[in-house]
Amino acid sequence: MPKRQPLISVVDDDEAVREATTGLMQSLGYTAAAFPSAEDFLQSGEITRTSCLIADVNMPGMSGLDLHRRLSASGKAFPTILITAYPDERVRQGAMNAGVICYLSKPFDEGDLLSCLHTVLPSAPPP
Repeated sequence: MPKRQPLISVVDDDEAVREATTGLMQSLGYTAAAFPSAEDFLQSGEITRTSCLIADVNMPGMSGLDLHRRLSASGKAFPTILITAYPDERVRQGAMNAGVICYLSKPFDEGDLLSCLHTVLPSAPPP
């Protein structure tokens, strides 16, 4: 039986970023699922299949950092990469202290995202 690819869940309210990031993950051989909001992700049933979460920091409703914290508090923590168009050192530090593995500014470099993935998913291609 073939090994099942890790699921990368992408949560971003910006459709272009969401589709581009999901497409990149799929081009690398991952299974990727896209969600326009944290609430949609939480209601999707994909939490148990997710190996890594890529989420926007600033979204209407629940932020990516709040989503990470909620998952961690409920015992469903998995590696989280936060992306943002509005980098803020205080938010970055809070995210890293909360256990987020990477905090990338949009537009992010594909190599930087791959470096983040490579640290948490052994099957990730090297950057």
